[in-house]
Amino acid sequence: MKNLFKSLPFRLLLGIAIGVVCGLIFPESVMKVIVTLQYIMGQLITFCVPLIIIGFIAPSITKLGSNASRLLLVAVSIAYISSVGAAFASMGAGYALIPHLSIDTSVEGLRDLPAVVFQLDIPQIMSVMSALALSILLGLAVTWTKSQRFAELLSEFQNIVLAIVSKVVIPVLPFYIAATFCNLSYEGMITRQLPAFLQIIVIVIVGHYLWMALLYAIAGAYSRKNPFEVIRHYGPAYLTAIGTMSSAATLAVALRCAGKSSVLRKDMVAFGTPLFANIHLCGSVLTEVFFVMTIGKILYGEIPSVGTMVLFCLLLGIFAIGAPGVPGGTVMASLGLITGVLLFKNDGTALMLAIFALQDSFGTACNVTGDGALTLFLTGYAEKHGIAETDEQSPLQ
Repeated sequence: MKNLFKSLPFRLLLGIAIGVVCGLIFPESVMKVIVTLQYIMGQLITFCVPLIIIGFIAPSITKLGSNASRLLLVAVSIAYISSVGAAFASMGAGYALIPHLSIDTSVEGLRDLPAVVFQLDIPQIMSVMSALALSILLGLAVTWTKSQRFAELLSEFQNIVLAIVSKVVIPVLPFYIAATFCNLSYEGMITRQLPAFLQIIVIVIVGHYLWMALLYAIAGAYSRKNPFEVIRHYGPAYLTAIGTMSSAATLAVALRCAGKSSVLRKDMVAFGTPLFANIHLCGSVLTEVFFVMTIGKILYGEIPSVGTMVLFCLLLGIFAIGAPGVPGGTVMASLGLITGVLLFKNDGTALMLAIFALQDSFGTACNVTGDGALTLFLTGYAEKHGIAETDEQSPLQ
């Protein structure tokens, strides 16, 4: 029972339930306090966004650059293509399906939230796009100059930011989401949109399976090897990812599963599996794109324009490479895109965090299982280009 309460999905689910119930019974006087607390927590989370971008993206670039090679370039390229491809596939499905979902965007009969009692503004240290540009240029410059000291500094800064996320942002999230759902329940919005939430979660899980099937089909055709010989070993990794919601925490199991495949080169498993665990987040990206489109329809009355979504998808692929393989890593790293490109406000951001976290287990499982397909692609690439196999032991067997 103690471990259950430590589980982030359980705490988020509990926060949502408590928030919905409180929103139905709290009077306006209490709601003033709730609205104010939600505003302050939202300001704190928003302030952390540029720090998260710099802390995740820049160190990742320096680590990749220090091990630059032809295989590394191929690995990063196919990880990006997979993530962006999943994003565009999800975008197409969103435009095709979301208009037909039972989403009520009318505001008739909804109650107005009370005003914030006082505003505690916490401005960001820089804009989101400035943080992204700084991260990319800083990471590249450190690689070009081979500045080992600064690379170590960025790595330490990443640990500091991860500590902020794990000790400040993550603990605040259940309360922030509880307050958000309390507000939505008080307005009457949440009871209208519950069927839509259930529909979109089922849709994205189906999308995960379709995308994994496509990845393995392409990798099998390219490598001329049987993809089933890879995916049939990934059951334990898939289940572990559902339980941990973390690609990094699932890495040991994923290495063992990939190492059992007779068609994967052991050196490619040892090289590709840990790398893809940190840069290949196709399931999370697919989920996020569909969810932001749905939330735009629910809260703001319309799906973001095609041009806006194309820009969002292309940038999200970059953020996915830099995001950590930890619970909620993708959506946390891309909060700046959600607010800066899609122009979501605090209510949209909180709703995105809530429903994303509730299905994050399945998104992570898709990420981990999809890594096997990319490792199969790397195996085919190495053999086609005459890259000699190193004397690598089968991982964790």
